[in-house]
Amino acid sequence: MNTKIGFGGGCHWCTEGVFQSLIGIDEVKQGWITSYNENESLSEAVLITYNNDISIEDLIEIHLYTHASTSNHSFRKKYRSAIYVFNQKQKDLCEQIIERLQPDFDKKIITQVLFFNRFKLNKEEQLNYLYSKKNNSFCTTYIHPKLALLLNKFSNKVNHDKIKELTK
Repeated sequence: MNTKIGFGGGCHWCTEGVFQSLIGIDEVKQGWITSYNENESLSEAVLITYNNDISIEDLIEIHLYTHASTSNHSFRKKYRSAIYVFNQKQKDLCEQIIERLQPDFDKKIITQVLFFNRFKLNKEEQLNYLYSKKNNSFCTTYIHPKLALLLNKFSNKVNHDKIKELTK
């Protein structure tokens, strides 16, 4: 069974690269997501489709560890720390998972669970950023350290064949 969920928090190139590198991910769309009310402005994010090879708990934990999920910095409108859900059941589950993971973090997790409203895909030349531009300075400076964290902390969730593409 395939399920959709959105994640935002940092640069969408970073978030895209992280989720593209996991097992159980069928599709990653990179661009901007809106929610409702005070969160209806576009914010960098990814919309993913995943399958039963990875759990929602694992996806949320990986998301919280691979962006500044406890930092309410000045760029939060552009880089909203959020999980975008499609129904109340998914929202309740995500909120419970964040609550369960909170003790693993020194500071309060600020990641919001918001209802998905709209998605805008990035320009074609900006998609698949990590895997098409693997050795540029942005990737080596910002995305590669996130992949190192994935390999260290979540190795059993990493698609190692996909990661090997970065060393070719």
